Order: sequence, then structure tokens, then C-alpha cells
Amino acid sequence: MSKQVAIIGGGVIGMASAYALVRAGHQVTLIEAQTQPGLETSFANGGQLSYRYVSPLPDAGVPLKAIAWMLQGASAPLQFRPRLSTDQWQWCLNFLAACRRSVNQRNGGHLLRLALYSQAVLQQWREQDGLDGFAWKRNGKLVVYRSQATFATAAGKIAEGDEQRALSVDECLALEPALTDVADKLAGGIFSASDEAADCFLFCQALEQRLQASVRYWRLRDQVTGTHHEGSRIKALTLANGSELEADEFILAAGNGSQAIAAPLGIKLGLYPLKGYSLSLPAANGDGCPQISVTDFDRKTVYARLGGQLRVAAMVDIGAHDNQVDPRRMQALRANCEETFPRAGRYAEAREWAGQRPSTATGTPLLGATPYDNFWLNVGHGSLGFTLACASGQILAELIGGAASPIDLTGLRAG
Repeated sequence: MSKQVAIIGGGVIGMASAYALVRAGHQVTLIEAQTQPGLETSFANGGQLSYRYVSPLPDAGVPLKAIAWMLQGASAPLQFRPRLSTDQWQWCLNFLAACRRSVNQRNGGHLLRLALYSQAVLQQWREQDGLDGFAWKRNGKLVVYRSQATFATAAGKIAEGDEQRALSVDECLALEPALTDVADKLAGGIFSASDEAADCFLFCQALEQRLQASVRYWRLRDQVTGTHHEGSRIKALTLANGSELEADEFILAAGNGSQAIAAPLGIKLGLYPLKGYSLSLPAANGDGCPQISVTDFDRKTVYARLGGQLRVAAMVDIGAHDNQVDPRRMQALRANCEETFPRAGRYAEAREWAGQRPSTATGTPLLGATPYDNFWLNVGHGSLGFTLACASGQILAELIGGAASPIDLTGLRAG
């Protein structure tokens, strides 16, 4: 039975949810404050569809590493800016509680299950619907290690039958010649052949173009300021223009703005914005620019070739509540990139960007039902929003349609 569904938020999570729902025959109204979908956190993220490398940030040893990182100054992978905020300190305490190897492995398993399903859903949309135009490429992902000990530990975790394979430095160079300039600094790498890369903003635009061609979709430029509920059901959303929007079902996918909407309903999401940075530069021809996706594990930096550009993303700032580019952080990122791939492209023309990733303390998203019968969550995907978007949207479309989730949601539900 077709339903009227209102989606709050037009980032990659909201857009993938809208596409899955319209595809299933539902009527969708998407509320987004910006002029176009995908203009905030989804705009210039890392571009890696990292389906097999989804380890959550909290892990054993991370607190000690974080202290060492913070002593590095502007080049640190992680910076902490303390605030007089109960939300920040509660999130940090929950993060520390998740910094155990057993918790990391368990949550990593939940993320891997969701990620692999997301890859299958995107493949279905590409092949069955002809969805394209977002610089998608299955070029594989190479995680390179500068520390021999760290590389040995990572290689030892590869299970028998896993598609991931450990490579020597020479094998890394044969696979990706652009690493030649840092060959003497590498210990080895781990390659996943089936991982992919794409432009998240262009993906949002491609979904919007398809949806606009459907009579079952309408995007409303507005902002949700409240909800109206009766008993255990949401009746309508209150919009900034003073009107109310009624629907049969409601999906909250507003990223960092989700908490302000959920809190009056008594729903605690526990999200916190983790600020990240990226550079997008015109890619050079030849072997100076990486053709496959590369992750520099020790420097926590990702490189993705997206059509004619190279996207470089890195860093986590805890406590920075804005999207402004920090010049010191960007200078450090640029220096790191130019050292690693000096011939990658025209750095002088690189576009700088910063965005806030809506993150849970455990690194796992909140997906599915709430105490309200018709109010659904699709939030908290952190740095894996693009990777997990298609699965998250498809799962909610199945649940709203009355079917069971296509995968086990253990560890991915709210509460």
C-alpha cells in the first residue's frame, strides 16, 4: 500500500531514503533548508565507498593515541576543543567506554553487514535503473601503512577467504605507481579490489534528477521547527513558514540538526558533530595521481580519484561547531598531500572545504523505529554516510512498507 512519507533532511541519507521509497511506490515529500540537496556534510566528503574497511573510530589504544596526536598541533589527525557542554562530555565518556577491542570488533561487524548490503543496493540501482553521472568507479582501495608493526597487526587480521590481501611495498608500487615518492616510508599495504569511489554531491544530484521526474516526489525548501503528535503517532511537522505538513510516516535524516527535532519528543540521539576537512584538486595525467583509492593509515588521510579531480580528506576536530575552514588545519593537510603525492595535480587550484559529520560515540548509526509508531530514524552515520546511505534508505523503505529488514539490525537500532 502506498504511503505519504515526509523526510527531514536532503543530504545523502535523506536522498537515498527518498529514492528507495519512491522506487517502492510511495509518495515522498522531502524537506531541505538548502537550495539543493547535498550542500552540507555530503558536499565534499572523502569520496571513498569503503565497504570492507568500516572499523569504528573508538578502539583500544585510541585515547592514548589521541593524546599523542594532540601534541602534534595543526597536523594532528584528531584535535579536541573542550567546551562547557554536557553533550560534548557525555559523548566523550561514551566514546571512551567504546574504546575496547571487543566493542570495536562487534560494532565493526555490524557496520560491515550494513556496508556490504549498501554495495548491493547501489549496484541494483545502477544496473536496473541506469543510475549514473556521479563519477562512480570500482577501482579498489589500498590502505598503506608507514609502521611495520601496525602493518603486521593489520595483515594478521585478514581472515582466510577474505578478498582483502596484504601487499609488500613493491606490490603496492606495482598496483599504484603514484606512491613512488613515499616508497621508502612505507611498510606495506592491504588491498580490497571491490571497493569503489564516487562523488557524493553528484550522487545526491543524480538522485534528485531521477526523483524530480517522478510524480511521487516533491522537495520542499523549508526547515522543520517542531512536531505535532497525538499519543504514539506523529500527526504533522511544523515548518518555519508557519504551516504544518501531514504525512503517514516520517523519517528523521537531518544529520546534526536531528537532535533539536528529536529531543522534544523525548528521543535522545547522542550525536555529536566531528568536523573534517577536504581538498579537491584538478588531477594530473600520468602516474603522479593515484588511480585507485588510497588510505594513508598512519596519517588518517584518504585519497579518491573522482573523474577529473582528486579528493583528499582527513582530520577530526571534536568541539568545532562550524563549517569554517581552519587555515592552520588546511595548510597542514595540503603539506601532507604534497609530500605524499607531489605530482598528483594542480594544488594551487585546490578547493578547500570543511564539514561536520553527525556521529554517535560508538560509530554505528541509528536506524529504524522509535517509540512513535510512524517516526523513523536514519541518523548518525559519521564519516561513513555515503558508504551506508543506500542500505539505510532501502531498509527504511522495506520497514515502512511492512516488510522485515533485509539484514539483521542488531547493533544498528536506537536505544
